[in-house]
Amino acid sequence: MHENPGPYPSFGTPPPPGHPFPPVPQPRSWFVPVPSGARYDHLARIPGAKPWRAIVGTLLIAVGFVAVSAVVLVAGMVVATLLGISMPLEPTGALFGDPVLSLVVALLGIAPMLLLVFGTAALVQRRRPGSLSSVAGRLRWSWLLGCLGLSVLALVLGQVTQFLALSLTGEKYDMFGWVGWQAFLPPLIAIVLLVPFQAAAEEYVFRGWFVQALGVHVRNPIWAILIGSALFASLHGYGWAGLADVFAFGAVMAWLVVRTGGLEAGIALHVMNNMLAFGLSAATGQLEGALIQETVAVPWQSLLGSVVQLGVYAFSVLYLSRKRSISTISG
Repeated sequence: MHENPGPYPSFGTPPPPGHPFPPVPQPRSWFVPVPSGARYDHLARIPGAKPWRAIVGTLLIAVGFVAVSAVVLVAGMVVATLLGISMPLEPTGALFGDPVLSLVVALLGIAPMLLLVFGTAALVQRRRPGSLSSVAGRLRWSWLLGCLGLSVLALVLGQVTQFLALSLTGEKYDMFGWVGWQAFLPPLIAIVLLVPFQAAAEEYVFRGWFVQALGVHVRNPIWAILIGSALFASLHGYGWAGLADVFAFGAVMAWLVVRTGGLEAGIALHVMNNMLAFGLSAATGQLEGALIQETVAVPWQSLLGSVVQLGVYAFSVLYLSRKRSISTISG
């Protein structure tokens, strides 16, 4: 019987003394690591990645948004036909005669953008989708919960300020009322189930992807903050006061993204703000009017409430982020 003279296999020629086996080649990962020590807006500056990838990815997301919206709209029309729900033909009217279906279609037309943004980051830029969430490469859930608490405080103070401003100027504050549980429960279910995904999707697109895509080309985040906020406002159909409100909201959220190293603060306030807005409209029987942005008259007094809301929120988020030592650069 042949005996193996050493620790090597009994077949083949063993390597010379002092020369170990060559290392086994490891499978190459598709994902390229994000740069270390980078701000949130520079996480897409992946070593070796060409800048055109950010441009192509942005175009794909824009086309994808149109495609997703069209598919959801067609699906909504099919559902409306099957349920016998009318479909108004007026260009400024609601999508459907049923405001709950109109709400569901509007929210579902945006929510799938989450998957599209994640897929674009992974396939086009070859980076892990978690790098869109924060510098930690993931959504920091404990920090998100803390921001949710701060958002409730900011929204309450903002609503109180708006109510006082309207009262002192003699304007009517028509956000009080109750339509009853039978009419309120269906939209409430849709709001609770879909608004978190819709609001998060908008944050991932405008404060996530766009801020990082522009950060590939420019060093100062102010350009991403201003341009992204202008694009975000342009997709709304309000008057000048409403557009100013939306622009300010987007700018402050984008600034907090850079200052806190992630989307958690923006997601928290966006989710709570939309749930409050849709919830109050549904509770007072004004959901159909709220869905037609062109007909929503945003009073200038509401801007005072927004100043308080955004100011309180920004200050408290920055204060708490320092207290909790929230990281603002990648590891």
